[in-house]
Amino acid sequence: MKIGTPLSPVATRVMLLGSGELGKEVIIALQRLGVEVIAVDRYPNAPGHQVAHRAYAIDMTDPAALRALVEQENPHLIVPEIEALNTSLLAEIEAAGHTRVIPTVKAVQLTMNREGIRRLAAEELKLPTSPYAFADSLEALQGAIEAGIGYPCFIKPTMSSSGKGQSRITAPEQIASAWEHAATAGRVNQGKVIVEGQIDFDYEITLLTVRALNAQGEVETSFCEPIGHLQEKGDYIESWQPQAMSPLALKRAQEVAHSVTNSLGGLGLFGVELFVKGDQVWFSEVSPRPHDTGMVTMGSQRFSEFDLHARAILGLPVNVALSRPGASAVIYGGLDSEQLVFGNIEQALAVPESDIRLFGKPESFERRRMGVALATGDNVDEARERARKAAGLVKTHDGA
Repeated sequence: MKIGTPLSPVATRVMLLGSGELGKEVIIALQRLGVEVIAVDRYPNAPGHQVAHRAYAIDMTDPAALRALVEQENPHLIVPEIEALNTSLLAEIEAAGHTRVIPTVKAVQLTMNREGIRRLAAEELKLPTSPYAFADSLEALQGAIEAGIGYPCFIKPTMSSSGKGQSRITAPEQIASAWEHAATAGRVNQGKVIVEGQIDFDYEITLLTVRALNAQGEVETSFCEPIGHLQEKGDYIESWQPQAMSPLALKRAQEVAHSVTNSLGGLGLFGVELFVKGDQVWFSEVSPRPHDTGMVTMGSQRFSEFDLHARAILGLPVNVALSRPGASAVIYGGLDSEQLVFGNIEQALAVPESDIRLFGKPESFERRRMGVALATGDNVDEARERARKAAGLVKTHDGA
């Protein structure tokens, strides 16, 4: 693998489609390896815009706008980071042979849509999943629940992430509001939802799975230590690594992750979400990119999930070893503001083995994730306590 000099005719150019807090860290990791990075997002001054060589704000679902930008920048790699993309155009671009889409166009198309990835996992790969059905109307949703999904159940948009548009319902009178929430709060409204029956699980994990080239130039799959996480309304608020698991459960989790990522193909890091009860494992979702719960790896691993993704997509070797038990805890905006100010940082960083990442989002909402506290410790419990304490010490106010 050869990497050219940034901002020169021989530069190795990578374009990120979606440049939030996860994309920002991928950009930093790529730049450390001498890559020229173009950050694209739907709004100006996104976190990744602030660290990239060049930045653009466009509607990435608009094929004409996206094609024009790709032709202008002529990237070697396109790295999708969000769901709201024109994936048909990406397929055309890759087919032309000048640009590679990470990890593959197939993976992007399937994982950007919950219907595609669930049918692949459950119906083609025969992986264990929760009971599910798809509905394109309120009546069809009601029918699916009554026909066997039952209560409690989860209703989610087919295209969304980070819990957006998701509802947990326990009674028939909640169906209509859940349908409306899925239509209005998801990333992209496709007029269809997935309804999933609730599984009685002990805990859920993210198994970061990396497809990278080994010394012989062959694709090899590696697994980071499992990450446990706590969610609220479908959005993670805390994660830790490693999550304790029985040897059999871990083996089964790795088998499920290997099966689905092998089917998707390509190179890069995948965030595979799984439910676990005892030795049983169920597939939930997969993202073909770094995962929000994986931000813990910025403290717990020698190479973070962002470093691993950057190395893998460039065809470089990876090292997934854990350095020390770690945890992350979300820092919310706490209020609506376009001039958010963070205070008490010195107290937060006085917590032993702690660190913080403030994302630099230009607009804050009460429940918008604006940063994350990281901490390590002798064990997971100590790391979690430190991360929660550090996050809680950060104060926000409107600077206007």
